[in-house]
Amino acid sequence: MRVLILHPNFPAQFRHVATLLGRNPNNQVIFGTKNERPEWKIPGVKKALYATTREPNPGTHHYVRPLESAVLTGQAVFRMADKLKSQGFVPDIIYGHSGWGPTIFMKEVFPDTPLLCYFEWFYHAKGSDANFDPADPISFDDEARIRVKSAPILIDLYTCDWGISPTYWQRSQFPPEFQSKISVMHDGVDTEYFKPNPGAKLVLPNLDLSHVSELVTYVARGMEPYRGFPEFIESIAYIQERRPNCHVVVVGSERVCYGKPLPNGKSYKEHMLEKVPLDLSRVHFVGSLPYGLYLKVIQASDAHIYLTRPFVLSWSAIEALSVGCVVIGSETPPVVEVIRDGENGLLVDFFSPKQIADRVDEVMDSPDRMAQIRQKARETVLERYSQNLLLPRHMQLIEDVANGVLSKNQLQ
Repeated sequence: MRVLILHPNFPAQFRHVATLLGRNPNNQVIFGTKNERPEWKIPGVKKALYATTREPNPGTHHYVRPLESAVLTGQAVFRMADKLKSQGFVPDIIYGHSGWGPTIFMKEVFPDTPLLCYFEWFYHAKGSDANFDPADPISFDDEARIRVKSAPILIDLYTCDWGISPTYWQRSQFPPEFQSKISVMHDGVDTEYFKPNPGAKLVLPNLDLSHVSELVTYVARGMEPYRGFPEFIESIAYIQERRPNCHVVVVGSERVCYGKPLPNGKSYKEHMLEKVPLDLSRVHFVGSLPYGLYLKVIQASDAHIYLTRPFVLSWSAIEALSVGCVVIGSETPPVVEVIRDGENGLLVDFFSPKQIADRVDEVMDSPDRMAQIRQKARETVLERYSQNLLLPRHMQLIEDVANGVLSKNQLQ
């Protein structure tokens, strides 16, 4: 099978699928990307680089700039794909991430090739992430901008032969008239890698917490309101007041990945540490970590806090469950789809730092009950989110789309 994978970053969500496709010598796999990342190589997978000719024009209306960016990306990918075609490569299937534009002109290059799109998010001004925080209301200008932001995704929804969305919550954000051709299929977690290590103590290259009896962890790509960072910092003040031996480890970069930065130019970390007095000898900001060290953090965790607006579910939430963390998660739709309160995790009001601290107390004071929750957390991932379970289904779906065979059971 000849497969063309498209994503601006390499290998992103397609790492495991590309790896499996590349292992089969009968497959010819090309990954179209703008990010060369020479340190990342996948055996059997060849990179095809593309580059846009320019950035969106500063004079373009700000509602339309994301669409112009997607068109410029689509144009660059068109040229890259047309060159592949001139060299004799005609894919049996194209599998690409929808949103940034790499897939929008693929039917113009390969009109007879089935197009499978990875649909991660559809933007709404109301009812999900944008208007979630009452303290951060959105304006008409925001509503109009968000309406237009989904334009490249709508093109893909209309054009594609089939789609994949990682969770039911994420699929539910797409227009109802298109949901019937989107399968729900999570990327899956390597449960052999992300597995419990009972009794583990945390030792990192520049941090030794092997003496610590109570460890709270928090993981996110950035430090931002979308992932509840301000509420988390406020909860630490309560935790420290009640639990003098408790330490907190924060994994993530001091940046904003989702949502708006502060207008004064400060990071949310700076802002919150000025606002909330903490004993910083017991709070450890370790930055972004490679997988091996990140794994050590969550394996040593006594209570893992995961907060998110109604938005894309983080891989880290599933990985934490996989290692048997007691996850204290926000009672928001992406989390509720995975965690059942008191069974495989604990749920809290996103906006209640005090309740977060209450549940940390519950975890630390009830080790026997938490052992059962840890076991259920691991079982949840093994039953619903394991790569061993999902990768074969993912591959079958790719083959079915390539062969024009689609069945209703893929929507289950």
